[in-house]
Amino acid sequence: MPDLSIGLMSGTSLDGVDGVLADFDATPLRVLAHATAGFDPALRAELLALNTPGGHDELHRAQLAANALVRVYAQVVHELLRQAGVAASQVRAIGAHGQTVRHRPQLFDGTGYTVQLNQPALLAELTGIDVVADFRTRDVAAGGQGAPLAPFFHRGMFGRPGRVVGVLNIGGISNLTVLRPDGSQIGFDCGPGNALLDAWTQRHTGRPYDDRGAWAAGGQVDAALLQDLLAESYFAAPPPKSTGRDLFHPDWLAARLAPHAGLAPQAVQATLAELTARCCADDVGRYQPGLPDLVVCGGGALNDHLLARLRALLPGTRVVSSAEAGLPPLQVEAAAFAWLARQCVQREPLALESTTGARGARVLGAVWPA
Repeated sequence: MPDLSIGLMSGTSLDGVDGVLADFDATPLRVLAHATAGFDPALRAELLALNTPGGHDELHRAQLAANALVRVYAQVVHELLRQAGVAASQVRAIGAHGQTVRHRPQLFDGTGYTVQLNQPALLAELTGIDVVADFRTRDVAAGGQGAPLAPFFHRGMFGRPGRVVGVLNIGGISNLTVLRPDGSQIGFDCGPGNALLDAWTQRHTGRPYDDRGAWAAGGQVDAALLQDLLAESYFAAPPPKSTGRDLFHPDWLAARLAPHAGLAPQAVQATLAELTARCCADDVGRYQPGLPDLVVCGGGALNDHLLARLRALLPGTRVVSSAEAGLPPLQVEAAAFAWLARQCVQREPLALESTTGARGARVLGAVWPA
């Protein structure tokens, strides 16, 4: 019988849900089906609002938003089963990440917290499949950042014997994994990925994102603004570190734009794209100079301008889409959570110290039986 798990990912880009049905009998895995579902405008607006503290009746709204999110998850699960011709009873587990609305590890009381909206019990009811969720809180409880978790999957998927490989996921936030031949790895969030780019595009063009980076590519980078953006202290902080919309949000951008009044919106977009490329390339140079291969996944891998800028900033590095390395860009994170679900069900701990800073290996996730 195939070793099947489903992974569901809704990331900081807030564009919807990606899901994969993966067979782990293959090495490293075989994707049997991939499905996506966008968020309707009302749900997207509510999830975005819940990322910002201080709203009215947040607890009530968050629970209803979680219910609505899980109904989208269930829709994706049923589509995956339909595509693959697989019964729910054949699937070991669903790994459901949830929607991050706060991420404040190690702050306030020394432990901090991370919050992903989710209703795994409802998802188990709607699908008839065991659900694994709440992956990040155990890591935070163990003194870690709770993110990124995908680097553990990256080794199995993209690692190459005897060779250093970098994996760069550009979602709403960008994160870098460096896989080393001795089996060690580092992984951390570099900074903004698409979150600021998408918000600026939506505001000034009405489109949800800058298709292939064409708008940014046609603009002129403003050097003074870029330096003000790069002055953010997060970029200079050493790993382990993680970030999200708690830091990189439109008000953060507005404060840094204030001294640069009069810049054309397209110039700002070009500068934001350069910020994403620069913070990623700078981290490669800082933590793995001479990196031979960089595999790019996430929505940013579909942005031709971002890839071109990465290649220009990393002239000695072969920068390729994850599609060339065996898995299309929009499937990587969902596949990672299918893998993490399987690890949880098998009670396989992950050695988190070098990536999240946790105090040792831990089993991540909690299980809601069908």
